Amino acid sequence: MSDVKAFEKKAEEKMQSAVEFLEESLAHIRAGKANPRILDGIKVDYYGSQTALSGVASINTPDAKTIAIQPWEKNMLAEIERAIINSDLGLNPANDGEVIRLLIPPLTEERRKALVKQSKQEAEDAKISVRNSRRDAIDAIKKSVKDGTPEDVAKDSEASVQKIHDKYIKQIDELFAAKEKEIMTV
Repeated sequence: MSDVKAFEKKAEEKMQSAVEFLEESLAHIRAGKANPRILDGIKVDYYGSQTALSGVASINTPDAKTIAIQPWEKNMLAEIERAIINSDLGLNPANDGEVIRLLIPPLTEERRKALVKQSKQEAEDAKISVRNSRRDAIDAIKKSVKDGTPEDVAKDSEASVQKIHDKYIKQIDELFAAKEKEIMTV
C-alpha cells in the first residue's frame, strides 16, 4: 500500500518539475515588452571566469520598452555590450558610458506567430513529460499488483495518478494560454 503511494508521490514530483521547467522556459521567450529575465542566459567574462550578467550589474526596467543595465564596475561596460551582441537575443545595446540600454522593439505579426509556435512547442514538451511520468507510475503500480498489492488499491491509485496528471495538464494549458495572450497583445 505504502509503495503505491510512493509511486503517486514520485509521479507528482516529476510532473511538478515539468511545469516549473515550462514556466522558466516561457519566461525567457521575449514577448514585446521589457522583461529582465530574457537576460538570464547571458554570461560575461569577469576577470577570467564566465559570470551571469546579473552578477556583475544591476538590471531593471525603467519602462515597458527598455531594459537598463548598470554595471558595478565601469570597465565591464564593453564586456557586457559584447556579450549582449553575441547572444541570440537580437537586441542592439546602447551604451552611454554609464548605463547600457536595451530598447525592446515591437514585435512584427510574423515574429509574434513564431514565438507563439515556440511557446506551444515548449508546452507540448512539458505535456509529454507529464504523460511519461503518469505512464511510469501506472506501470509501477501494475507491477506492484504482481508483487502482492491488492487490485482494488491499484485501481484507486491509478485513478489518483490520472487526477494528478489532469491537474498538471490543465496548469500547462493555462500557462501556455497566458503566454500566448502576452505575446499576441500589441
